[in-house]
Formats: sequence, C-alpha cells, structure tokens
Amino acid sequence: MPRCPLPRRLVHLDLKGAPPRPHYLAEVLPLFRALGASGLLVEYEDTFPYDGELRPLQAEQAYSLSEIKEILNLAKLHKLEVIPLVQTFGHMEFVLKHKEFSHLREVKAFPNALNPHKEESRLLVRKMIDQVVALHDGLQWFHIGCDEVYYLGDGEESKQWLQQQENNPEKLFLSHVKAVASFIASSYPTVKPIVWDDMLRGINDETLTESGVPELVEPMIWDYAEDIDVDSKVLLIEKYHKCNFPKLWFASAFKGATGANQSLTHIGHHLKNHLQWLKVAHSGHADMLQGIALTGWQRYDHFSVLCELLPVGIPSLAVCLQALENDGYSEMVKENVEKYLGISNLETDTFMSASQGTFPGSDIFTLVTQVGFYLKPSVDELLEQNRYVTGWFSPYHRERKIVHPIIIHHFQPDVLSLLSKWNALAQDLQVAMERVFYLCTIEEWMEENVHPSLQKLQQVMNDLDAAIQAQS
Repeated sequence: MPRCPLPRRLVHLDLKGAPPRPHYLAEVLPLFRALGASGLLVEYEDTFPYDGELRPLQAEQAYSLSEIKEILNLAKLHKLEVIPLVQTFGHMEFVLKHKEFSHLREVKAFPNALNPHKEESRLLVRKMIDQVVALHDGLQWFHIGCDEVYYLGDGEESKQWLQQQENNPEKLFLSHVKAVASFIASSYPTVKPIVWDDMLRGINDETLTESGVPELVEPMIWDYAEDIDVDSKVLLIEKYHKCNFPKLWFASAFKGATGANQSLTHIGHHLKNHLQWLKVAHSGHADMLQGIALTGWQRYDHFSVLCELLPVGIPSLAVCLQALENDGYSEMVKENVEKYLGISNLETDTFMSASQGTFPGSDIFTLVTQVGFYLKPSVDELLEQNRYVTGWFSPYHRERKIVHPIIIHHFQPDVLSLLSKWNALAQDLQVAMERVFYLCTIEEWMEENVHPSLQKLQQVMNDLDAAIQAQS
C-alpha cells in the first residue's frame, strides 16, 4: 500500500462555534482514528474554562475543567495526540471584545488584533498559554495562531514605532511572534510553537532569517482551495528552508472553507484540496514535513454565523483522511469510506447522498441535507409560483384580509401539508441535535436555517385564517 508522505494527520476541532458535547466526541474520536487521524488540533477560543482574571473569556457554552479532562482522556485512549491552538495576535475578538481587555486593542475601534507594544498584552498571552498548558500533559506542540493580523501598524503606538528608521510592519509582526515563542521556549522547553504562515509569506528572506523566529517556531502553510498551485507551494517551502525553519506543517480543509454561511459540505472541493496537498508533499523536502492539519472551520471568525456542523462534515473528513492514508483516491478508497460510514453510495460531486449512513451524527447529516436542499425552495415555490397564492392571496389581499372562498380550497391544503411536514422535520432535527450540541448552538442554527422559511409559511396560514374569519 502507498505510504502517506505526511506522517501526522491532525483533525482540527474549531470550538468557537457549535462545540460538541463530550459524549459525542467519545463516539467520533475512535472513527477519526480508524480513518487515519493521528491527532487533534484543538482550537478552544472561548470554550476553554479560563480562570481568575481571564474568566470573562469563557462563553456561555464553555467546557468545565472536568469536561476538558474527559475530552483529553478520550483522545489519549484513542491514541490521538492533542495540540492546543490559542490565538495570540490576530483573531483575538473573543478577548478584546470584553471591556476588561479592550484597552489592549491595536486599533481602538477593532477587537481583532492585540497591541504588541504593551507589556500587559504579553502578560495576557502568557496567562492564557499557562492556563491551557496546565491541563495538557506531555505536550510536544502548541499552536499560537498569528494568522490574519489585520490593521497591524494602524494603532497609535505602532505608527510612532514605525516612524523610527528601519522599522516596518514585518519586523513588528516578527517581534511579537518571537516574544510569544521565546516565552514558550523558556517556560516549556519540550514544547514547540506552531504558527499559521500567511503573515510570513511576504516577508523578505533576510528579514525573516535575521529575526530569530525560524529557530523558534514551525510554520503551518495553509491553503483550502481545490486548485492549489503546487509550484508556488514548493517555492514557499524552499523559502522557509532557506530561512532556516527546520520543520513545517501543511493545513488543508475538510469543511468550513467554501462560504461563511454554508450548511452543506461539498466533498469534491475538499477532496481535490487534499489531492493537491499530496502533490506538494511529494515534491521534495520530505525531511521538513511534520504533517498536515485538516481544518474544519465552524465560524470564519468570532462574530460570523455557523458554517457546516461537524456531523455534516464527517463524510468529507472520512474521504480526505482516507485519501491521505492511501496516498490518493480510488474506487477502493471510496469503498473503504462507505464501509466506515455505513453509506451505501457516497457522492463526492454533489451535496447529496443516497443513504443516511450509520456514523455518529448521521441523522443530523441527513436532516440538515433535507433542510439545505428542500425547505426554502419548497416554501418559495408555494408562495411565489403557486398561481392561486400569487393570483388570489397576494400581499395586497393578505393585508386587507381578502380571499375568494372558492380559491381557499385550491391552496390551503398545500400550506397545511407543507407546514406539517417541515414542523415535524424541524422537531426531529431538534431532538437529533440535542444529543450532540448545547442549546445555544441549536437555537442559533435553527434561527439561521430553519425558522425564516417556517415563519413565512406560518404567516401565510395566519393571514389565511384571519381572512376567513373576517368574511364569516
């Protein structure tokens, strides 16, 4: 069997949205392992039980200390190495939105980036890292984020700093990364920091080499496109090799990368993304490659809506892990995935699947697929294309409670039937989601994806009742 050139395969759990209940993770972690995962990249964000002065960072649905320990024990049981991810520069909204920490913003109006000039900023980052490390035994790596540090250099202190000769935004970025990485190196000598690589790509080789950062961190090169430019990635690896980074990682995506409000996962897109990454991995510098993180974004950022839920993305994750494990995708790999998921015919080129599957959360996968494909179109068709509704019960009629008694019989049964069908499905989905997610996740997902269409339908029914009542 071909050997995957990427020795470590980490499944990314993005917990800043829809954090799963621990007992659901107990069901899916053995599946991850069986499919070829060797570890987890756990992005806690506001679900970590921060304590003391960091307590405000906890979200309503934050895990308890005992739940974190339970999750880590489950990972250990299934031989999945855990690498925590804590943002320490950009994507700091979950910290900087709070009034207690808003004075540490790079730009006063924006809560995304940390002010790198304040000693208090560095102290905050150290406390976050300390609290997370304290719960993780035997850590080898710690991901410090540092991607998409937008508006860096736009703060008042930065503007002053940049006026000094030879200072530039790249050096400002590198100095903060170096400070964070040096703290980890001195406090936890056996732990190696990982950083997202996007802010490093454009920095000239000399500046990067002389910064001292390459000796301290391992970059994680990320690209979630289906048409990755293999040659440009090879050149990027060459650049990092030349700048003295001894090791690096790749990051692909199995979900959460094709639209901020995407509810269904297009497996074909993500499969192509992984096949391209395999080409990059076979293009040289194998000795530098630590592995790959299969990202599964749950929100594009702290304030955005939920994208595909974890159970919805599991078929895609299975395909991608097995493609990596087998160094490619074939009919045999497809059959393996179908066996693991209990799906009789897996579709990779559409959002649909012929059968429900037996994997944990497969009921959510099936019901969300029904909602994604049929709920809004069926309601829109009734309200916008049914000639009895558009011709005899328009917004004008509804406002004035006018309806022809004969016409009622031509569309009232359709409205009732559709309302009954979708209410029943929504109830089934609610029950299925309660087994996997906390209430705040269910409320958010239903309000975004189900309630708008159901409310439109219910309003027609209410207006029809009112019109009938007005005529009796």
